[in-house]
Amino acid sequence: MKRQRILLYLGVLALLNACTPSPKPIEYGVDKCAYCTMTIVDRQHAAEVVTDKGRVYKFDAIECMVNYLGQERETNFAFRLVNDFNAPGEWVDATTAHYLISPNLPSPMGAYLSAFATPEAAREMQAAKGGEVFEWPALNRHLKKEGIVRFSEFE
Repeated sequence: MKRQRILLYLGVLALLNACTPSPKPIEYGVDKCAYCTMTIVDRQHAAEVVTDKGRVYKFDAIECMVNYLGQERETNFAFRLVNDFNAPGEWVDATTAHYLISPNLPSPMGAYLSAFATPEAAREMQAAKGGEVFEWPALNRHLKKEGIVRFSEFE
């Protein structure tokens, strides 16, 4: 009886753990962008969101993720993630990342938008490549104002 109870607890624990939302690795060259359907190939500009129910949406560019988030304002997200330009493949929380829009730093969808883990890294790249640095809310408003995205979660 005691063994059955332990097995039951372990089973419940495993089931609960399986339901915990978590990011999934992007399969570059295979996965498609949830917004524009292009194949995701660029490790420096990819992004991902995970709903509080564990559903994962992958994007080839930050601006695709911004458009998607603007369309899905009623959805609760556990994660909004962007790749750190200086450490491709390493996720950074999109709401705390720092962004550079520089005409000298191309991105997949043509917004010249890159994310950085720290403000220092964004400013260092800005000094080398020019452009303008943004934080998450200001970035969303700028992309909407410039017509780069159609939707913004800050509308």
